[in-house]
Amino acid sequence: MEIFPLPLEHYNKKDERREAAGAGEVDFAFDLQLFAGEKTEEPTAKRRADALKKGQVGRSQEINAAFVMLAGFFVLKMLGSDAVEEVMNYSVYIFGNLNFDVNEETIMQLFIGIVILLAKTSIPLMLFIMVIGLAMNVAQVGFHFSTEKLSFNPGRLNPISGFGRIFSKRSLVELAKSLIKIAIIGSLVYMNLSEELWQMPKLMFADLFAGVSQVSEVVFKLVFKIIGLFMVMAILDLIYQKWQNTQDLKMSKQEVKEEFKQQEGDPQIKGKIRQKQRQMAMSRMMKEVPKADVIITNPTHFAVALKYEAGMPAPVVLAKGQDAVAQKIKELARENSVPIVENKPLARALYAAVDVGGSIPQELFKAVAEVLAYVYKLKHRHRRRFA
Repeated sequence: MEIFPLPLEHYNKKDERREAAGAGEVDFAFDLQLFAGEKTEEPTAKRRADALKKGQVGRSQEINAAFVMLAGFFVLKMLGSDAVEEVMNYSVYIFGNLNFDVNEETIMQLFIGIVILLAKTSIPLMLFIMVIGLAMNVAQVGFHFSTEKLSFNPGRLNPISGFGRIFSKRSLVELAKSLIKIAIIGSLVYMNLSEELWQMPKLMFADLFAGVSQVSEVVFKLVFKIIGLFMVMAILDLIYQKWQNTQDLKMSKQEVKEEFKQQEGDPQIKGKIRQKQRQMAMSRMMKEVPKADVIITNPTHFAVALKYEAGMPAPVVLAKGQDAVAQKIKELARENSVPIVENKPLARALYAAVDVGGSIPQELFKAVAEVLAYVYKLKHRHRRRFA
């Protein structure tokens, strides 16, 4: 059976023709760097904190307006009759004393009376509305005060950027929201007033106070319905504003990396710092090796330098190392005539259980004591030999 039924040159020429035919084609290359600048990452805690300092928070003005309207009309409903009575009494007083002389003193008294009347009737309403407005702002963003929005920014005076903001996506969304609100609230007003308008001609034959009371009842009923509907839309707007603020604060992968570098430092620099610290710690440790009483080895993989003096609660590890570091410790020990004892289990146990500068644990006292006793015995013989 022939593997190539045609000469090999035929296939080579066929491949060449295929390459020539596809020479004008461009291979598709998917470059992830094209998407490096896209805002795909969730905002970090630092990003949110910086935005909060600048006053860039997700809050809804509709919530404030809804609760302010509710507070205002609630106070009017509760205190409206008292306010009307105060105005009527003062009007009766004024018109009942029209025969007073018009001079500076009487004009001042009239002005003071009007100011007191306004204070009695309007200050409770204004204070309540102010407290509710502040409370709703605090409920949305907490106790944060920023003057960033009040600072002068020359860029805001640029007409080109101004037109850009007017016709931006956000402005179009706000316009659409406003039109929807007008349509919904207008429909609600029409449906309610269309029923009441037929009753209005009857008010011509009613008493003044009865007519005013009936009209106010219709107005308050309609207003509270509008406020209820407005609150539902305000809650939906708050959810949208929170989402939009998160979208505005989203970061690209590069921005996340840069922020991490700013907070934690450049990883390469930190790596060099850690390397330098390890070198310094290694240098200090090696300086302690000549002071050791004994070096316990594996013999090739581990080396632990021990020191014991009178008054110490337990022997102390002056230095320890593995592989190349262990060889360096043993080399320094030989240069300084420090005894080297091979004990594989003890060397492994000391290396794993005790840090440099730490005391040996109680369960290793006996094994270490035997090694130290052996070393002290060798030193004693050495001294007697050269005495």
